[in-house]
Amino acid sequence: MTKKIEFCCLPTIIGTMPHTNPDEACLLVNNYLPDLPAWPQLPQRDSAENMYVQYSEGFPGIVVENGKPYVDQDKNFDEQIERFYNDYEEKKFSRYGVSGRNAAGLHTFKALSQERYRMVKGQVTGPISWGLCVTDREQRGILYDDLLADTAAKFLRLKAMWQEDFLRSFASQTIIFIDEPYLTSLGTAFTAISSETVSTLLEEVLAGISGISGIHCCGSTDWSLLLRSSTDIISFDAYNYADSLSTYAADVNDYLRQGGTIAWGIVTNCDESLEKETVPSLYDRLGEAMAPYTREGITFKQLAAQSILTPSCGLATLSIDAATEALHLLSELSEKMRSRYC
Repeated sequence: MTKKIEFCCLPTIIGTMPHTNPDEACLLVNNYLPDLPAWPQLPQRDSAENMYVQYSEGFPGIVVENGKPYVDQDKNFDEQIERFYNDYEEKKFSRYGVSGRNAAGLHTFKALSQERYRMVKGQVTGPISWGLCVTDREQRGILYDDLLADTAAKFLRLKAMWQEDFLRSFASQTIIFIDEPYLTSLGTAFTAISSETVSTLLEEVLAGISGISGIHCCGSTDWSLLLRSSTDIISFDAYNYADSLSTYAADVNDYLRQGGTIAWGIVTNCDESLEKETVPSLYDRLGEAMAPYTREGITFKQLAAQSILTPSCGLATLSIDAATEALHLLSELSEKMRSRYC
């Protein structure tokens, strides 16, 4: 964990946007999130921007068919694995970039940058979720193959290193989130993997991030596992799952005392719910979500200082108009919180 950083409820996004035009998506992000912008992932533009395909380029034996990635361990697989591990040992992350086809928003974001940003957020799919959704030829997640799981974590570490280096070409400070939606399935029959293995794989990726790091999970999970990790930011869906984190209030407060940050996903990414929300209603909802931690010895002012505000998850499922409204509410809510507590 880095030294304590007081974001004071700055707003940013998790990643995905509903646009097919990367210029429009980037301009919208810059308009509403000028202090902590994040490059937009655009899965509606091309299936190559699906979060599992997006980071598959360069993995040994990777094949993408009908928008789904799998690993073929036939044709020269052993040679590819050996070459990859040599690159890993030599930290040759430049060979593991993300192309413009797989991340148009990332490359457009850089092209549109008129001046150097103070801080920019990026994101990479985490090793648990990626390892469950990338399969072998028998449709079994590579997470259940010890060699491939280890390779996946090291591979995503190089992806994170490459992205951090890319973002630093136009930003003074970087934040890289590890997106882990499948952490919600920990402890179930669907994900028969130990907590120790989860921690080991996550820490492998985190170790490659020299700037600020975060882990995002958009549902209930074993938060104690993430609160004990080396990540600087814990990001969660505070709109739908505020109670899931407040169960760990004492652990959260220990995490905050050590300098950690909580990213509150307080603006819903559901069309129907979004229509009912206003800045005052979200302000009240955020206050209720934060209240349990102030009973553990952290002042509301300090909690707000060590907070970031985000949508509950990605915005790709919304219409462009609804996504714009979500960013408007997020920006206005941030201003209200900052004017009162920061």
